[in-house]
Amino acid sequence: MNNESVRQQFKGNPKLKRFVDWLIMNQVETRPRWYIRLLAPLYQHRGRHSVIHRSVRMDTPPYRHFRLGNYSVIESGACINNAVGDVIIGNHTRVGLHNTVIGPVTIGSHVNLAQGITVTALNHNFAEVSKRIDEQGVSTIPVTIEDDVWIGANAVILPGVRIGTHSVVAAGAIVTKDVPPHTLVAGVPAKVIKQL
Repeated sequence: MNNESVRQQFKGNPKLKRFVDWLIMNQVETRPRWYIRLLAPLYQHRGRHSVIHRSVRMDTPPYRHFRLGNYSVIESGACINNAVGDVIIGNHTRVGLHNTVIGPVTIGSHVNLAQGITVTALNHNFAEVSKRIDEQGVSTIPVTIEDDVWIGANAVILPGVRIGTHSVVAAGAIVTKDVPPHTLVAGVPAKVIKQL
């Protein structure tokens, strides 16, 4: 039985879904419970010679995919969250100090993310004014960072963005639109500065 068929069964039985979600996720901390985190080495895929530093917060429940490629590194203070979508990271990629990655996100190979970057595919819904925002759930639009990309410190990559191969995102940029391959972008919101 694959993950998608299990998800469909849970959608048809909301009480069972809430119970299993309660067993796996701490509802206050919104992260996997301690006994689920102990089992993480059994369901996370970590490539050969990959490194996840001890202080990384791995909010990776077993019902979504987390993959870290060969020779890739997630540095201290980072937070990886795949609770609402898979997080896939390629080979020879570095996720820098204090980065936050919230799935669904795919990061290619030979990507360098500097310090303090946020890559998020998640938005909180807020359209219904008669409900509190925390009652309206979330929506996701996948983010893709292709191979051979450098993202500067404190940049923010927002939902639905695709960053093309061999592109550079300047420090502090807020990327709201796709970045074509071989392009340097900078600013708030990020704009094309030049072709590489």
